[in-house]
Amino acid sequence: MDPYVAALLGTVALAALLPASGAAATAVGSAADIAIGLLFFLYGSRLSTREALGGLRQWRLHLVVGASTFVLFPLLGLAAGGLAPFLLTDRLYTGLLFLCVVPSTVQSSVALTSTARGNVPAAICAGTYSSLLGMIVTPLLAAWLIGSDVRFSVDGLLAIATQLLLPFLAGQALRRWTASFIGRHKKVLALLDRGSILLVVYTAFSRGMTEGLWNQITPARLFGLLGLAGAVLGLALTTTSFAARRLGFDREDRVTIVFCGSNKSLATGLPMAAVLFGAAAGPVILPLMLFHQLQLMVCAIIAGRWSRRAPEAATASAERVQISESTG
Repeated sequence: MDPYVAALLGTVALAALLPASGAAATAVGSAADIAIGLLFFLYGSRLSTREALGGLRQWRLHLVVGASTFVLFPLLGLAAGGLAPFLLTDRLYTGLLFLCVVPSTVQSSVALTSTARGNVPAAICAGTYSSLLGMIVTPLLAAWLIGSDVRFSVDGLLAIATQLLLPFLAGQALRRWTASFIGRHKKVLALLDRGSILLVVYTAFSRGMTEGLWNQITPARLFGLLGLAGAVLGLALTTTSFAARRLGFDREDRVTIVFCGSNKSLATGLPMAAVLFGAAAGPVILPLMLFHQLQLMVCAIIAGRWSRRAPEAATASAERVQISESTG
């Protein structure tokens, strides 16, 4: 098991056994808010504006990835609503819908694309654009699809701007002074990133424990959630693969579209859920955590297979070029 996934599961178990309450819950909640701001400040500091603008040349690829992330997934989430009353609680279905509006990820999409020998620079840009767009689109879609459960009032907008957007913009503005420091301390800051997310998870699950929300989630409900999340992932992978072929993308770009268009960001989604759902975020983030584990396992298998096929594809392409040159 991936150490980070093990840490997430351990954090959930800790929240179940020792949930923060009273003054401790207030202190942990404040620390989580600070951690979220720091997380997005680091995101802004890492993003190279020049690289992000340079990636706009492949606008067709990014358009397909964006359509998968913010159109296909929400449609799949709404379609799952027909089965949800029989398999899930209302809160878990809210979490499934929220999962469907979360932006794509950068880290795992890039790693999978690299393994499968796809277009890595395009994957970096696609994940980056999705995260930036998600700061605006995710709250809007969540408010539209989920409704009253989302804190999308004036106060909610201010919370999003204060905790997510402003720290990100500050990171961008200060990047010329912070980029070299971040480059020298990647490992330490990676631990800080993950520690911040673990703190968000602990806070959300602690609130759920103290409010008794977890008593509503039976093993049957968890298996139902896992089944629906797996179905959403399978349909996303199939649809992006089919669309990329029909639209005429080459092999490297198809790999990028499939992985960037079917993956969801745990690192971005968890802080967003904490801001949008507040004390009710506990059960809402569970579908995203399960989906994250599913996408890692399934996509790693696919990436490995595509990696082994890559030399064959390159050889076939070279032979076609030779034939074309000899007949021309």
